[in-house]
Amino acid sequence: MTKKPATKATKKKLRILVTNDDGIHAPGLKTLEKIARELSDDVWICAPEEEQSGSSHSLTLANPIRLRKVSPKKYAVKGTPSDCVMMAVRHIMKDELPDLVLSGVNRGQNIADDVTYSGTIAAAMEGTQLGIPSIALSQAFGFTGKSHVKWSTAEHFAPGIIAKLLKAGWPDNVIININFPDVLPDAVKVIEVTSQGKRDQSLVSIEERIDARNNPYYWLGFERILSNPPEGTDLRSIYEGRISVTPLHMNLTHQRTKAALGKALGLKAAK
Repeated sequence: MTKKPATKATKKKLRILVTNDDGIHAPGLKTLEKIARELSDDVWICAPEEEQSGSSHSLTLANPIRLRKVSPKKYAVKGTPSDCVMMAVRHIMKDELPDLVLSGVNRGQNIADDVTYSGTIAAAMEGTQLGIPSIALSQAFGFTGKSHVKWSTAEHFAPGIIAKLLKAGWPDNVIININFPDVLPDAVKVIEVTSQGKRDQSLVSIEERIDARNNPYYWLGFERILSNPPEGTDLRSIYEGRISVTPLHMNLTHQRTKAALGKALGLKAAK
């Protein structure tokens, strides 16, 4: 089943929920708010009180969730990105649900294996599970050897891409993952629909340090090393200065293996 295109509504009728995993004060959230306001006059924000990068699709179940109203239509949640979407849809906006969830713009790409760790992707997953079309947006940086994040690239291209996606629609159990390359808008080569890639090397680094009491502690990080991924993947697209649009499927069942296992066990695989 395909979602009804939201762009059939007028600009004022499209209700958008904006969230992220970098926190309520993140520059990427301000960028995404600008993008959302290009599409609608009815924009709501519900984001984590603090950075939640790498939180994946976690929910806060063992502790209370604190909700703070920052300003009209803008809320901060002491919790994860999934908590934020849940609180917005089931509590803050329950009387009139959003037509679209936008998550990001993340500071850094969410491609290949990153998508299983990403709080940005998880917020879009939560929106999808709640029956709302959801899009994750990320701005790559660091590939040019500089730390400056080129937010203008996402801000320039995202409204048009989102409008076209909404007009086309997509299946209920799919989220859209958009990544913008680490180049300025004029240097973007093309928009490409891609597949999720697989890193061909480990990018995780573990740094050991010693605290004031002479006890060790550790920082996990990523080494920004370019690999050599196949053509048509999100990795290759971002590395070569193209915008990557990847449809991610919420159903993780591998059908070919399911059939093979059923045969190996002498069972008739369920449909």
